[in-house]
Amino acid sequence: MSHSTALYERTLGERVLHALSFEVLAVLVSAPLLAWLLGKPLAHMGALTLMFSGIAMLWNMQFNWLFDQVQRRFGFQRGLGARLGHALLFELGLIGLLVPLAAWWLSIGLLEAFFLDIGLILFFLPFTMAFNWGYDCLRARYLARRRAMQACR
Repeated sequence: MSHSTALYERTLGERVLHALSFEVLAVLVSAPLLAWLLGKPLAHMGALTLMFSGIAMLWNMQFNWLFDQVQRRFGFQRGLGARLGHALLFELGLIGLLVPLAAWWLSIGLLEAFFLDIGLILFFLPFTMAFNWGYDCLRARYLARRRAMQACR
């Protein structure tokens, strides 16, 4: 496998690690923040963020696999524009999945849940972009180190 191909090949295990890392950090940050902002009990908001997390994790794995397929086909680099597009498309997909759940769980209307979701998107857009960029940088270092170790054998 060539160096450039290795950057886009990810195993199911790595996809699970990526998604779990993202979601654990997201829940740890967002549950207390939402409980405070909405004046709801932490347990109530924690349960909602865990449900959001489960849905988002499955979407994350599927969306990132699709994004990798598009990148492999068109060969673009993951610069600022691609990363911004990645984050925007990912979050737009979540709107359709999470708004009805938030409306039901919080006993609010769909429009209120939509505005809550917009607030979450404004938080998670930079969070998603920074997390994925950091993950990719750490992954590239790991792969380079692994290639160097294999070359020494």
